[in-house]
Amino acid sequence: MRPKVLTAALVALVATALVASTALASKPHHARASASDVTRLRLTPSTPELARCMPRARVRVTVRSTTETLGFDLFTVTARHLPPKRDFTVFLLEQAGQPFGAAEYIGDITTNRRGYARNTFRLIVDEAFSSTLVNGQRVRVDLNRVGMWFADPADDDFCFGKNGGQITPFDGDNEAGVQAFNSANAGPLPAP
Repeated sequence: MRPKVLTAALVALVATALVASTALASKPHHARASASDVTRLRLTPSTPELARCMPRARVRVTVRSTTETLGFDLFTVTARHLPPKRDFTVFLLEQAGQPFGAAEYIGDITTNRRGYARNTFRLIVDEAFSSTLVNGQRVRVDLNRVGMWFADPADDDFCFGKNGGQITPFDGDNEAGVQAFNSANAGPLPAP
């Protein structure tokens, strides 16, 4: 009788060890980046006129560098005191301001009725780049700046008047308003 109890206990112990090792080996999606692997930027209005129209606007970007553990970084945009019920497109850029250079569209944020928005994107940020031809040679262009545009050309009318803002191509339908915020006054995102 005792050998059967001992065998059952041994089997249970081995099964528990296998389950525990499998759980430890998996990559949890809630993994945290260390403090040194977190980059924070404050985006500011792209023009003095926009700053006057949105004096209390605050846009913060937090990048958690988790590519090594998760296979992607976490790029979070948190905004407050923006115009309510508006969509904004978010881009990684070669240059924060005009002419912008290479650009990668990464997603949208949408403000609620109080002008608050938050969204987290899963993408590779620390090594974001564009590959293009310059004088017949393939070159790499790092995308380590951030810009946000009014997704609809009419959404910037509160500042520029009806149809007063420039129509830009920074949305999926190729019609967006002006660049609202950028990282020109912040340091660049981490380079590879």
